[in-house]
Amino acid sequence: MNRVKQKLARGEVCRGGWIQIGHPAVAEIMAHAGFDWIAIDDEHAIIDFETGGNIFGAIRNSGTVAMVRVRENNELVIRRWLDAGAQGIIVPMIDTAEQARAAVASAQYPPRGRRGFGFCRANQYGAEFPAYVRDANDDLLLIAQIEHIEAVRNIDAILAVEGIDGTFIGPYDLSGSMGLTGQLTHPDVQEAIRATLDASRRHHKAAGVHVTAVAPDQVAQAVEEGFTFIGLSLDCVMLHHACRLMMAESR
Repeated sequence: MNRVKQKLARGEVCRGGWIQIGHPAVAEIMAHAGFDWIAIDDEHAIIDFETGGNIFGAIRNSGTVAMVRVRENNELVIRRWLDAGAQGIIVPMIDTAEQARAAVASAQYPPRGRRGFGFCRANQYGAEFPAYVRDANDDLLLIAQIEHIEAVRNIDAILAVEGIDGTFIGPYDLSGSMGLTGQLTHPDVQEAIRATLDASRRHHKAAGVHVTAVAPDQVAQAVEEGFTFIGLSLDCVMLHHACRLMMAESR
């Protein structure tokens, strides 16, 4: 079974990272560094399905769970990423229970959903088809990204949808939807974040957050607050940080 999904169900913390640099070597390096999960950022990066499949192949035997944040809540997009080998899907801009149910239907095989059956990379082009189809629905980790104040208002209904395993807060978009763009420490923004975290606890589902900066103290704070699905920066930020640090120390 999906190792991250198992750990989250037990309330354990899972630390992952984002991929925006579209090369399998980057994912391979991150996987061997010990990330629990790695998510391709299909929403903001320029990574196609073929490259994504190669990225998943690079980490297939590492123990790291391969995920993708899809560009939109679209049935064909979700199905194609799953066929490419994604073990988890993060769906952006989930504002209502209806949208959450649509995401579940796109990602699950019948009778739970509408995902189409077929030989693909995820089932080794048919070689593992029976076992994959048997386990895929239960193995999938499906995360609803909460990044609008409307989603916060509907958070209990969203989390009540069967098949949604947790939430992931997009703090910048959330603050923007409140007319407080970038003011992440504003009391109203913090209240919205806490409301999402509290609802996740009530529904016994994972609460996720992205710590964009390379800042261990912020990660520790997120864990202390109760977040268990934590995104640790992203590849381009980590590379930028390491390069600047190396240059500063070399002087």
